[in-house]
Amino acid sequence: MLDAMPVAHRELRTALPRLVDRLRLRDTGLSLSPFCVGITDDPAVIGAAFDAGINAFFVTCDMHWPLYEQTRRGLADLFQRVDRDEVIVAGVAYVTQPEFQAMPFQELVDALPGLERLDVLVAGGAYASDLLPRLPALRDHVAAGRFGARALAASFHDRAAAREAITHDLVDLAFVRFNAAHPKATAELFPHIRQRRGLVYNFTSTGGYVAPARLRSLGVSADHWCPDIVDHYRHALSHRAIDGLLCAPRTLAQLAALAQALERGPLDEGDAEYLEKLCVVDRGDAIPA
Repeated sequence: MLDAMPVAHRELRTALPRLVDRLRLRDTGLSLSPFCVGITDDPAVIGAAFDAGINAFFVTCDMHWPLYEQTRRGLADLFQRVDRDEVIVAGVAYVTQPEFQAMPFQELVDALPGLERLDVLVAGGAYASDLLPRLPALRDHVAAGRFGARALAASFHDRAAAREAITHDLVDLAFVRFNAAHPKATAELFPHIRQRRGLVYNFTSTGGYVAPARLRSLGVSADHWCPDIVDHYRHALSHRAIDGLLCAPRTLAQLAALAQALERGPLDEGDAEYLEKLCVVDRGDAIPA
């Protein structure tokens, strides 16, 4: 059943990025690792990620504040032993009113010992209806260097809004959602953003992971490949349109698993499609002939 399904054309990498690689963020003077760490359950993950080569971290200023408690603790510990200039912190605010585009960032800077500044300001959860009203204040902050900011970013659940923002050069960095359960970006986003100046990072990369027991209950034979959850990171990164990942290693073991997965290299066209087909089977949807 799985073997008989058609495979779509994809623009895939021949090698995956490394934790120690650096990507220049336009003319901001910032260079980011291809991996950016957000939520974790263990503050030690933050220091371990930095020691492994990751220099970029993503922290909320408002929504999901409790979920980032261990991330904040880990960063506070990290700032006690490394130069602040070696770390890039992106602060994300989900509030959409233009007049509220300052206080959340300041509150994060004040709340996190050693943070001192936010290198990247992120308009969180941006949609077409709210992004444009938010941008003038955020651009003004970056131009004036408020909160120490040098770059502007946005996270998107709306592929159309992401496409417009990237192609019209509205942000330096775009966080977009793409995973095996939500693969439409391969048609609706990636082909349209080949020519761009900013960077594109993916989030929710492991969405759609199907555990081995579930696969067997669905009748997927043991002869078929049973992907690990970290193979979904490889799925996202295999696409050339994705420059890096926003990821959430909850434990030191998960961080180590990410590093090990990168050594396996990118997925080929068939394997990328296979992960997406497993999600279709898991949902109980009919697979197109």
